[in-house]
Amino acid sequence: MKDGKHTMHEGHEGMSQEGDMVRKNERGMHEMHAKHSTHDHHRHMMEDFKRRFYVSAILTVPILLLSPLIQSVLRISIAFQGDKFVLFALSSFVYFYGGYPFFRGFLDEMRKRLPGMMTLIAVAITAAYVYSSAVVFGLEGKFFFWELATLIDIMLLGHYIEMKSVLGASRALEELVKIMPSTAHLMKGDEITEVPVEQLKKGDTVLVKPGEKIPVDGTVREGESYIDESMLTGESKPVLKKEGDEVIGGSINMEGSLVVEVKRTGKETYLSQIIELVRQAQESKSRTQDLANRAAFYLTIIALGVGTITLAAWLTFGKELAFAVERAVTVMVISCPHALGLAVPLVVAVSTSLAAKNGLLIRDRQAFERTKDLQAVVFDKTGTLTEGKFGVTDVIAYGSDEDDILKIAASIEVHSEHPIARSIVEEAEKRNLKLEKVDDFKAVPGKGVEAIINGEMFRIASPGFLRESGIDEGDEARKLAEQGKTVVFLMKDSELMGVIALADRVKPESKEAVANLKKMGIRCMMLTGDNKLVAKWVAEELGLDEVFAEVLPHEKAEIIEKVQMDYITAMVGDGINDAPALAKADVGIAIGAGTDVAIETADIILVRSDPRDVVEIVELSRKTYRKMIQNLIWATGYNSLAIPLAAGVAYSLGILLTPAMGAALMSLSTVIVAINARLLK
Repeated sequence: MKDGKHTMHEGHEGMSQEGDMVRKNERGMHEMHAKHSTHDHHRHMMEDFKRRFYVSAILTVPILLLSPLIQSVLRISIAFQGDKFVLFALSSFVYFYGGYPFFRGFLDEMRKRLPGMMTLIAVAITAAYVYSSAVVFGLEGKFFFWELATLIDIMLLGHYIEMKSVLGASRALEELVKIMPSTAHLMKGDEITEVPVEQLKKGDTVLVKPGEKIPVDGTVREGESYIDESMLTGESKPVLKKEGDEVIGGSINMEGSLVVEVKRTGKETYLSQIIELVRQAQESKSRTQDLANRAAFYLTIIALGVGTITLAAWLTFGKELAFAVERAVTVMVISCPHALGLAVPLVVAVSTSLAAKNGLLIRDRQAFERTKDLQAVVFDKTGTLTEGKFGVTDVIAYGSDEDDILKIAASIEVHSEHPIARSIVEEAEKRNLKLEKVDDFKAVPGKGVEAIINGEMFRIASPGFLRESGIDEGDEARKLAEQGKTVVFLMKDSELMGVIALADRVKPESKEAVANLKKMGIRCMMLTGDNKLVAKWVAEELGLDEVFAEVLPHEKAEIIEKVQMDYITAMVGDGINDAPALAKADVGIAIGAGTDVAIETADIILVRSDPRDVVEIVELSRKTYRKMIQNLIWATGYNSLAIPLAAGVAYSLGILLTPAMGAALMSLSTVIVAINARLLK
């Protein structure tokens, strides 16, 4: 017990130190994050749109009240000396302050030669502002200031909603750095000192206590312990490491103390290489123009083209300049519908909110849109399709029932700290089995454990012990072993009583998820660092189309790249080892119970750790896309009627679309778009 207490004390001490390490890492990372983070850049942009919207919206109220058209609609009269100059001053401020993001976006689009939404907005508000300003200073015509102000307000609001929905750009690199402890116990002779990990050099020796993370890649020089590498390699079982074995920085030492010789530091370490892979994959992910931008591109061409033709045509027909310019400006303003600024963001806001309520968190809107086109979903195994926890999968009893086998086995194994022992005891507890009292418990290295229960000798033996003793393990046990499961045998003296098989258990929901995805015409694959036998067993259980096993993290990203050559691909995973693949895939989906790294690398997060939610997110993406298309049709459809009428094609019939009528049509379009977005629910 004394040793046990000492070990526990060391474990708690290690956990406390680990907490300090994480806090130090967080402080360092936050300083770097403040300077370079995409996340902060998005937040800054979102706050900028919000601030400009509030200021512009407040100033829009007096602009509306001072506009002659609004006064006539509301049947009010507000007039004083210099009122049009006050209107001009307020509108100028809204134009330059509220319109600034659109001018900046316009210049970006021009540099890329991809005119889109920003170009359309910039053209519309500039046409309205320049023309209205000319009217203030003597040109005959009508003011467009209220259209200018409301258009800027709506577009700022739309971009704010959009930015809010995409906020949360990946912080994967920050989370990866947090995984590594910041200090290590450096050994020099009998002296142990705590030093920063950066000071470690090749050849140094470090002490790793139970419960601590291994600080760097190295080789075990003293000690023996089980190491949890599941988040790094995908290996579901804790791995026994003894003298001469390699250990990976960031993996967790579970039981005994280890003395490790440093082999790799800095950028050479396994985890550093994964960090670099994630960075490269994120940078290489292409950005596609969204639907509204594509619609805006065509509307920009139409606005400029029809506006120019309208001006030229009316001047050719002998109309005065003021009339011709007013028609051209009306065309350009009406070509940029208010509803277009809200068509996509409103749908995204509703679908994002709807998804969140159902445990589906959308971090990247463009990736979410791509989800509708998925042709293949590649799942990680450990923790995604399986529980990520080593446990009892099968119990075979010879001459008694399963519960008797488990009860005796658990009664013996309760005295052992081995992962197999813990799993057997947990299964017995789950079944509410009452354990027996045991005497003379003894562990036999490499062969198993034994004890006396009620005066009889029982042994939990390994397959190796049975082979040495010349005992046939039986076909059923061999079949379980062929599936990659760990098999142990319960014996009474030399008589075989039963078999217990252990493995990482398949989640009950996984089968339904795979079946539903296949019904949707999506191929289902599995990519795992676990061994081929286990992978084959899981694949057969679930009916997967293809399996990639014994794959290292850098190979995962390469395999995703190969799958992408044939299919639009999603990667679903939860571990650090999945991070490069999640970043490389067309859509990265993280299981929420996984690591922060996987979550921060992913485009979509499934909070419930339920693979069936992959089906939900695909269905939601398809429905969201349909709503976007419907809204864009409503937002731009009225242009087919409004633009010709604004240009004056029906002038000879006495029909001329005034700015007021254009505004009414615009408002109707906006209302329809808003209602349609809400119908997504």
